[in-house]
Amino acid sequence: MDKVRFVCIDCETTGLDPQQDRVIEVAAVKFSMSEIFDSFESLVDPECVIPEASIAIHHISSDMVSGKPVIRALLPHLLDLIGDHIIVGHGVKFDIEMIAAAADRAGIPCTLRHNRHLDTLRMARLYGDSPTNSLEQLRRHFNIRDEGAHRAMSDVTVNMEVFKYLAKNYRSTEQMFEILSRPIAMKAMPLGKHKGRPFKEIPVEYLMWAANKDFDQDLLFSIRSELKKRKKGNLFSQAGNPFGDL
Repeated sequence: MDKVRFVCIDCETTGLDPQQDRVIEVAAVKFSMSEIFDSFESLVDPECVIPEASIAIHHISSDMVSGKPVIRALLPHLLDLIGDHIIVGHGVKFDIEMIAAAADRAGIPCTLRHNRHLDTLRMARLYGDSPTNSLEQLRRHFNIRDEGAHRAMSDVTVNMEVFKYLAKNYRSTEQMFEILSRPIAMKAMPLGKHKGRPFKEIPVEYLMWAANKDFDQDLLFSIRSELKKRKKGNLFSQAGNPFGDL
């Protein structure tokens, strides 16, 4: 696996909608398990106002991006660096889609959506020994040096090291892809009002509502698996009516 070259990417953005929001900082590093080959980072003028809620997360203000390159000027070099390499990132589908959507708007050819990718969030779910699977918690769990502020390159630097720790359990990238091709059973709800609660403790009404939302495959698999368990155990009526046995 040491012969394989990966590209770790991260974007800071104005929000979470790839079609409506814009990239305000991007970083990428081409690396192997033992070497760094190339890197790229830049603040980006989003040509729109940066919401205060986003500034509170990444601390990138409108003044900081004023006069910086627009994304269409940066994309040719960024896409060339990434090439057809395996992309690594934490929740990396979002970063891929942000860059690809920017390329679409700029009319720049982009095959990024076809690159194979390895999501360290999903790898961490399989690993299972970290209290939570946020990048910061994984950094602490693996005792990786703090790179400072929540910015694109600092996140990429930490993410690469987290990936190396998580990849130790695999013999090859093909083994990773094979295992990650299947949904992963999660232990607890990672978001919403029941965040942190084991699925077996969450009211069935909430699970039925969540089962039809646009969540990632692992979360939907975990929710629907819990619903199947309850249905098999005839627990639907019990969950819906706590006085059903009285």
